[in-house]
Amino acid sequence: MRGGSGDAERRQRWSRLFEELDSNKDGRVDVHELRQGLARLGGGHPDHAQQGISSEGHADPDGGLSLEEFTRYLQEREQRLLLMFHSLDRNQDGHIDVSEIQQSFRALGISISLEQAEKILHSMDRDGTMTIDWQEWRDHFLLHSLENVEDVLYFWKHSTVLDIGECLTVPDEFSKQEKLTGMWWKQLVAGAVAGAVSRTGTAPLDRLKVFMQVHASKSNRLNILGGLRNMIQEGGILSLWRGNGINVLKIAPESAIKFMAYEQIKRAIRGQQETLHVQERFVAGSLAGATAQTIIYPMEVLKTRLTLRKTGQYKGLLDCARRILEREGPRAFYRGYLPNMLGIIPYAGIDLAVYETLKNRWLQQYSHESANPGILVLLACGTISSTCGQIASYPLALVRTRMQAQD
Repeated sequence: MRGGSGDAERRQRWSRLFEELDSNKDGRVDVHELRQGLARLGGGHPDHAQQGISSEGHADPDGGLSLEEFTRYLQEREQRLLLMFHSLDRNQDGHIDVSEIQQSFRALGISISLEQAEKILHSMDRDGTMTIDWQEWRDHFLLHSLENVEDVLYFWKHSTVLDIGECLTVPDEFSKQEKLTGMWWKQLVAGAVAGAVSRTGTAPLDRLKVFMQVHASKSNRLNILGGLRNMIQEGGILSLWRGNGINVLKIAPESAIKFMAYEQIKRAIRGQQETLHVQERFVAGSLAGATAQTIIYPMEVLKTRLTLRKTGQYKGLLDCARRILEREGPRAFYRGYLPNMLGIIPYAGIDLAVYETLKNRWLQQYSHESANPGILVLLACGTISSTCGQIASYPLALVRTRMQAQD
């Protein structure tokens, strides 16, 4: 990178990039062209690049950057990236390998497995050496707004390390800094809000499912239309959302308990700084889920009773809880607990096993250059695996709901 030839090569490379981004050939790169070009080149997130260029103060991004301004920004950007590269290249051999990625994460209080570190390498390694050299590093992060090594590690953590399939069973892990800055509870709140919106949107189908589980029999073969018609005739359109309030209410405590239980179980299995293998993470995640379910299970019983209630049967959540306690005693709040716990094991196990099988099969047959299948493939694998898990555990779920509904 030193000497006249190096400077000339850099300026030629920057000019080529500018020409690629300047689609209307007016000698300036505006926000619209930047978005189009990055989407075409796959070189980074448009908003990240826009924020990075705006923060440099070279020009108004809406008015666009000239070649000189664009070159000045990239020159400063490469200098910053070079410092970050040297910080991660701990043995200063000109390459970042798997062990150096693991060491850098460990310094932040995050333990990642060898497989997760290899995923990061695969996302950037273009020559198949299983290391990241300066050129690969520079080209990958040139138009990102990451300012320091910590930003890079957090970017890797949230874009590469996390896996949709594993997240179905294993809660997210946060670094010490993320815990201190409140990132963990912000993410839990975001997940709770997203869960509340999705559960509210599917509440009529959820109530129909519970209704059919409890009332369908050989002599009363309810179908979907018949079940919806019966519920609407009994209580009107709004009755389709009965039980949704407590279903939304239990999201936040369940997520928080699962997260805290997972942290304690993980520490008990391997210690504070040790990396858990996939099987150990699965066990820890399942135990954390079982712990959360045990604590919030009375809310599950209340949700089933409120979902099945007739018009005017209960005045509200507290009235329902009081009547159950008076008529049936405290044990009623744990009816169906055993089949519920037994259902967690086949669901979580089949879910994760099918997901990993489908994902690995796809990688073997269709992806030979990257270890990242892409979001659509991961979503498809997650949907199929979750469906298989639901089918396997459904008989136990049926028994649980029947027991919860018994008065």
